[in-house]
Amino acid sequence: MNAIVDLREISIAFGGETIYDRLSFTIRDGEFLCIVGQSGCGKSTLLRVIGDLLKVDAGEVRVAGRPAAIAWEDIAYVFQSPRLLPWRNAEDNVVLGQQLRFGKRVPQQAMREKARELLALVGLDKDRLKTPGMLSGGERQRVSIARALAVNPRIILMDEPFSALDVATRQRMRAEIVEIWRKTGKTIVFVTHEVDEAIELADRIVVLSSKPTKVRSIIEVEQPRPRDLSLPELRSVHERLRQLIGEQDVR
Repeated sequence: MNAIVDLREISIAFGGETIYDRLSFTIRDGEFLCIVGQSGCGKSTLLRVIGDLLKVDAGEVRVAGRPAAIAWEDIAYVFQSPRLLPWRNAEDNVVLGQQLRFGKRVPQQAMREKARELLALVGLDKDRLKTPGMLSGGERQRVSIARALAVNPRIILMDEPFSALDVATRQRMRAEIVEIWRKTGKTIVFVTHEVDEAIELADRIVVLSSKPTKVRSIIEVEQPRPRDLSLPELRSVHERLRQLIGEQDVR
């Protein structure tokens, strides 16, 4: 599988503190990759680096074979908060993402058709005219996922998107995002602080060290989905991650 993101020896410092110290790894085209590590190690910051929202002091970031600075149209974000406009309905929020990305290059009707198609994909075809205040937390996050997909990115960066949801909704959303990933073939880079979530979702798990941050380990999760975390091989992965991150920081 070819690499779609290549982080080469990147270093960043803020206010005299080294955040990343020659951090390197690649992300494979079409894979579901999770990033875990201790609180404050720079997991979310790494998404900003990939998306060229934060410049590196040294090293190189390449996305789809190009410098990150000119590859931004290959990327979309899903944040911890859905960040929907409360006065726009679900369909209009999805259309807005396309309007901001494409401007007048794509006809409005085509944008609406794409929005409806993707809202159906995330199970909200009957709720497309509802405003965010009429939707549950999980439904609002589905709208944000549809909005990200609507700009047809190759890579979706997801920053703890389910952490604010209740346990039952979070579990349901995990299953749904795997299904969406399978149907769309997108590359997903998913930051999480929950080890079980990473094991359920990922093809590979990148474990970051504490600051100055490097890649401590990359773990392959080869078991087919859906995954039963009580299986001995997955329990072994869980224990390995606990050891790598530090038991006090694992949920």
